[in-house]
Amino acid sequence: MKFHKYQGTGNDFIVFDNREGEVINANAAFVRKWCDRKFGIGADGMIFIVDHPECDFEMIYFNADGSQSFCGNGSRCAVLFAKSIGIITSKATFVAIDGMHSAEIDQNDLVHLRMKDVNLVEEEEGCFFIDTGSPHYIEYVNDIKSVDVVKKGEEIRYSSRFKEVGTNVNFVGVGEDRLLVRTYERGVEDETLSCGTGVTAVAISAAREDLGIYEVLIQTMGGTLEVSYEKTGPMNYTNISLIGPALKVFEGVINE
Repeated sequence: MKFHKYQGTGNDFIVFDNREGEVINANAAFVRKWCDRKFGIGADGMIFIVDHPECDFEMIYFNADGSQSFCGNGSRCAVLFAKSIGIITSKATFVAIDGMHSAEIDQNDLVHLRMKDVNLVEEEEGCFFIDTGSPHYIEYVNDIKSVDVVKKGEEIRYSSRFKEVGTNVNFVGVGEDRLLVRTYERGVEDETLSCGTGVTAVAISAAREDLGIYEVLIQTMGGTLEVSYEKTGPMNYTNISLIGPALKVFEGVINE
């Protein structure tokens, strides 16, 4: 079984072209085994590309613990991978667990991923909760470098409010020209170097009352991402794009 390793701003994934059903045991146990960083290949998640009758492909995404969700950085990697195997050229439509998405690869190989619209932003005691395909809790902090992301992230993720379904937890600092984000990811149960749905949620949380087009730079531990969107109402956000690099790291073969 041939695999490919991709990363998007440090968020890393094992990717399979499974259009021919080469990986017959594409289940949670298989994912946990090979995402293990000591006994497997090592990754934050695993992606299977399969055929879809209504668009270019379907992306089936698993977190490292075997659970399924939508992944923004994983989607950007999937789009670049789809180009490498000839499914697409520069534009793509694909289905993920949260529905249909479109994407475009620009001349600098940056992937512009269209995210789903957001029509609800919950705010309580200065913290936000926003679903951008995956659920995200957002807390602004004074010193982002000193935050114990794993400890505080676990406390929030397993709190009475979120324990049953879980949530990703984002801590945000304000820089001169960008927001600084560190994320505890549900499904990885650890801090990751970047989270695409997380930075999208953070960018939306930073919107002012003014309606209009916003472009927000986000600095993660693994690199820089950009989020653009249009605010059309008090809680209405559309034309949301997650923009950033994706890179193939290596490929190999699993004998199982």
